[in-house]
Amino acid sequence: MSSQELADFLRRRREELRPEDVPAEATHPPGRRARRTPGLRREEVAALAQVSVSYYERLERARAPRPSPQVLVALAAALQLTEAERDHLARLAGQVLPAENDGASDHVPEDARQLLDRLDGIPAYIVNDRQDIVAWNAAAATLITDFSRLTPDERNVTRMSTRFRDTLCTGAPGSETDFSRQAAAQLRAASVRHPTDNVLAELINEFATNDPEFSRSWLNHAVRPMPSVRKNLHHPTLGELEIDRHTLGLPGSGFSLAMYTAEVGSPSAAALKSL
Repeated sequence: MSSQELADFLRRRREELRPEDVPAEATHPPGRRARRTPGLRREEVAALAQVSVSYYERLERARAPRPSPQVLVALAAALQLTEAERDHLARLAGQVLPAENDGASDHVPEDARQLLDRLDGIPAYIVNDRQDIVAWNAAAATLITDFSRLTPDERNVTRMSTRFRDTLCTGAPGSETDFSRQAAAQLRAASVRHPTDNVLAELINEFATNDPEFSRSWLNHAVRPMPSVRKNLHHPTLGELEIDRHTLGLPGSGFSLAMYTAEVGSPSAAALKSL
């Protein structure tokens, strides 16, 4: 990744922090210089990370050498990054190598397929890094659509959400934009793992053009995972459903498992049991 991407990420995370979020001794006295912009000052982050102010300023201006792992650890602590953000920072700095085969795989491990089949009655599917649906169970096909009738290009979670937005699936009240933010986080992380994947790059451009919330989240380097998203489903036979989509990473595989459930005892849960 370019040093400009790293610089932009550092700046945006610094601007999210407030003086009250860090120890009082780490901030400069208010009278020294008025705060004209939100967030911590560069010199305050430098002090927290125990690096020179000039070096940190050069990092944010994309003019510094690639930071060492030790500096990255210190910056992550200073900026109070989440685990996902720490991983993203390391990848931006080139400390985590891209995937050996650059491009999202369609070869689903056998144990992942077995897990999918064992989720009897629970709609579930498996996606790769591009969010392509590469395997699914019968309950998912009944609940969402017959995936086998779609072309591989159509079997993309984000693309399908755009296609079915007005007729099948929408965000639940109060969570209308959660799916777009989740998709941006997943694809942002994937773009760092697969920096030369042209198909992934084209997908990202497509979604950023057609979905303003995706575009905003992408520009903000939103990489914090959203393991659960609530959606309203307008099913032709089951009626109106309020369901939760849970996403779980499958360690060591590059795939994720998505499952659809409903609140225990709710009409939606009873409807899902009839699948």
